[in-house]
Amino acid sequence: MKIDKHNFFDQVYQVVKLIPKGRVSSYGAIAQYLGTKSGARTVGYAMNAAHSLPDVPAHRVVNRSGLLTGKHHFPTPSAMQEALEEEGILVKNDKIQDFDSKFWDPSRELT
Repeated sequence: MKIDKHNFFDQVYQVVKLIPKGRVSSYGAIAQYLGTKSGARTVGYAMNAAHSLPDVPAHRVVNRSGLLTGKHHFPTPSAMQEALEEEGILVKNDKIQDFDSKFWDPSRELT
């Protein structure tokens, strides 16, 4: 079955818009919530395309370890970290500190 990327991207954006300020989620957690466990990479593609959408807080999506792997898709390499720090999230060496307490899992939060 072929995934309609545009529809899937829209679904990703709807989930990302629900991540509260001061919290983060991961590509894989969003993919799993949307029913595609192996779709983390496609969620990443959606996030890379989201930077022109001002209402999608793309800075709140990181990899499963809390690393800012998408930072190079922002206007500057430090923009993602700066946006997270403005929301009270501590980032050190491109990694979210106290990641477990900041992690927002849509499969738990949206059920």
